[in-house]
Amino acid sequence: MKTKYLKINPADNVAVAIVELPAGTTLTVDGKEVVLNDTIPAGHKFALQDLAEGENVIKYGYPIGHVKKAQKQGDWLNENNIKTNLAGLLEYTYNPVNAELNIPNRNLTFKGYRRSNGQVGVRNEIWIVPTVGCVNGIVGQLAEGLRRETGGKGVDAIAAFPHNYGCSQLGEDHENTKKILRDMVLHPNAGGVLVVGLGCENNQPDVFREFLGEYDQERVKFLVVQKVEDEYEEGMKLLRQLYEKASQDVRTDVPLSELRVGLKCGGSDGFSGITANPLLGMFSDFLVAQGGTTVLTEVPEMFGAETILMNRCRTRELFDQTVKLINDFKEYFLSHGEPVGENPSPGNKAGGISTLEDKALGCTQKCGKSYVQGVMGYGERLQVKGLNLLSAPGNDLVAATALASCGCHIVLFTTGRGTPFGTYVPTMKVSTNSALAHNKPGWIDFNAGVIVEDEPMEQTCERFIDYVIRVASGEPVNNEKKGYREIAIFKNGVTL
Repeated sequence: MKTKYLKINPADNVAVAIVELPAGTTLTVDGKEVVLNDTIPAGHKFALQDLAEGENVIKYGYPIGHVKKAQKQGDWLNENNIKTNLAGLLEYTYNPVNAELNIPNRNLTFKGYRRSNGQVGVRNEIWIVPTVGCVNGIVGQLAEGLRRETGGKGVDAIAAFPHNYGCSQLGEDHENTKKILRDMVLHPNAGGVLVVGLGCENNQPDVFREFLGEYDQERVKFLVVQKVEDEYEEGMKLLRQLYEKASQDVRTDVPLSELRVGLKCGGSDGFSGITANPLLGMFSDFLVAQGGTTVLTEVPEMFGAETILMNRCRTRELFDQTVKLINDFKEYFLSHGEPVGENPSPGNKAGGISTLEDKALGCTQKCGKSYVQGVMGYGERLQVKGLNLLSAPGNDLVAATALASCGCHIVLFTTGRGTPFGTYVPTMKVSTNSALAHNKPGWIDFNAGVIVEDEPMEQTCERFIDYVIRVASGEPVNNEKKGYREIAIFKNGVTL
């Protein structure tokens, strides 16, 4: 590796260490010598010039906060000496930019499952979905029972998805639970779904059935356990019917324009905005240019970079919706007495992210440079193709569940620290650095760390496109191989 540091944007007054740089190291940046006053860990920032107290720190070409006190050229800049500029609600002005893509359509396809309603799935699985947490034990036993009977063959997976909710909730929390469970039941990655209710819960099975709207009754079955003598045997009868139907499904060629992909990051580090997130951005632009769909969420991790997204909105109406998306989440923070800028986790800081702006400017790179074509509330389902924004928090499992629930077939998840989890659709982990990929091969599916080593971004993206198509066509990712499948539902209100 020849590169020791990276100055990301010509306007930046900091650079990022690609490898650990010892104190006393002399670097030549833009023709000027910089002597490091501190040892700079890989992924962390150092000052390229003297900075006065309160002066903005510029990274990615934008302020990521200001220095708390004067800093010298060559100093290590981190969360201890940089403070966020974020505070409260803002007024925004629509300054639209040209976000047309000049990327040819390559008429690529993947092997997917065409459903009776025209939707396409990239998996053909049997799901058991509880209406309420009281039946979590039962759904787990039913899933295990069907796996024993079938040997796990004939479908891509058999999984139960326990959760804590469906009762003792009011208002928006109750609606959120209903929406996420509805979105799961109707998701095209499921070849068959058994909905298991208790019978006395707030989320009444009959009301929930109506809430689904139109659905394929051969693919979705209901069991209310208080109304049957032996819930296990009754459940197994229904599961056998679903299995018989789903096991006959076959993959067919589907245009890449049908693919819907969620964009998520977690356990970010100083390389996230240099390798993996820009890679996802390049892929997002490619998929959108093919007529496909990508979805960006984690609204709190847009704070500080939101105007970039707002100005890429295709219409003034979408701009207004994006302003509401941002300010509603800020008001949520403020209503709980929490500041809007205290987001980076201990792992983020250890990896080189100092402020929420630092995180956001790296995070939003996952959605590339295309127009924003749609804005969705939490629990809403995709209506338009192209790049969409989705309301959900930064929490990994809550946000990934929301991405799957809006209709994404796959969640692309970049990480610099590593995480094993997966939601109920394939959750592909993309490492920001090669060390993580080498140390955690059972977690990481694709290594973007090579981008700062010896491989051009364009070449990495071509490999990534090929890999995503293979996954969409049935190749399992690590969370699927290990059976790591979970859901989490956003909660804000009281529990009765």
